[in-house]
Formats: sequence, C-alpha cells, structure tokens
Amino acid sequence: MTKRRFATRSAFVLVMVTAFAAPAGSAQTAQQEEPAPAKAGKLINVGDVLSGELNAMKTRGGKRGAKIATYQITSEPRRLPPPSGLCNLETGPETFQLVITSDAQAAQLKGKVGKEISVKVDEVACAEAAGQMSEAVITKWSVVTKN
Repeated sequence: MTKRRFATRSAFVLVMVTAFAAPAGSAQTAQQEEPAPAKAGKLINVGDVLSGELNAMKTRGGKRGAKIATYQITSEPRRLPPPSGLCNLETGPETFQLVITSDAQAAQLKGKVGKEISVKVDEVACAEAAGQMSEAVITKWSVVTKN
C-alpha cells in the first residue's frame, strides 16, 4: 500500500514539474524572438494635415440622454507637440476624436463615414476624460478637400 501511494504521488509530482517547466522554457524562447519596439510616430503640429479612416460612434449624452454621433479618425501613430508628447503610449496615439462644435461640421462628416478623410489640425491634446473613446482629441479642425 505504501509503495502504491508513493508511486502515485511521485507520478503526480513528475506531471506537475513537466507542466510548469514547459511554459517557462517556451516563454524564454518567445522573449528572445520579440521584435524591436516600435518607433514613435511623426510629430503633428498645429496646421498639419491628419489623414485616416473616419469612424462614427453613437454615444449617450449624460444620464439617459439623447444619442449623439461621435467621430473618430484612425491614422498612423503620431506624436503630439509638448507637453502632451506620446500620451503615455509607446508610439503615440492612433485614434483621434473630432470634437463637433456646429451642425455644419457634423454635416461635413456625416457622408464621409468609412472613407479616407483629411483634416487640418488647429488644436490637439491627449484624451483625459473618462468618456473619450480615442487616444487623442482634436478640438479645433477643418476638413481639407482634395482638388
């Protein structure tokens, strides 16, 4: 009876050792094969043009408020001017929320959802409020038309 119990316990220990040793070994090889960290994006200054795909999201304003459209541009990573910098990201923000200040701006963007769009950036900052769904916020902007 003692030999049988010893054999069962030693088999259990052997299984546990191989189960925990194998992931550690594969994790070490995975660390050696990791690519170099991504470079920070190009700096975006006031007056520069930002291009990317326009997305629209519906959000609620306040408690049980009306649904409002929120627009977002997905672009290549970009650095913001100091003091914002990279917005606590390795490469800089890739999603930029467009703040709508008038019905005319909303009308400009409404027909361009899902398409490539270019905007001239007049004021940009890192997203800090809990309700913001993008990494950076463009508060003043204008659509650039292609000739």
